[in-house]
Amino acid sequence: MTDIPIRDRIEIKLREVFTPMHLVVTDDSHRHAGHAGAGPGGQTHFSIEIVSVAFQGKSRVDIHRSINSVLAEEFSAGVHALAISARAP
Repeated sequence: MTDIPIRDRIEIKLREVFTPMHLVVTDDSHRHAGHAGAGPGGQTHFSIEIVSVAFQGKSRVDIHRSINSVLAEEFSAGVHALAISARAP
C-alpha cells in the first residue's frame, strides 16, 4: 500500500476498521509549510472527521488512541500531525 498517497491510505484503513457513516480526510500540509514536521512533498498534516458506531460508549481519549493505533504505519511514514474530530452517531 506504500504506492498509494497517505491521505488515501488513511481513508482506506479507517473505512476498513471503523465502517464509518461519515468520513472526511483532508491533507492540510500546505497550511503548515515551513512549520515543524512539514515535509517538502507534503502529506504530513491531516485532519479527520469521522462518525462511527464503533465509537459508541468510548471516551474521546480511547477513540483517539484507537485511530492513532490503526494509523501507526502512516505516522512511521512521515505523518506529523493529525487533527481528529470523531464521534458516535
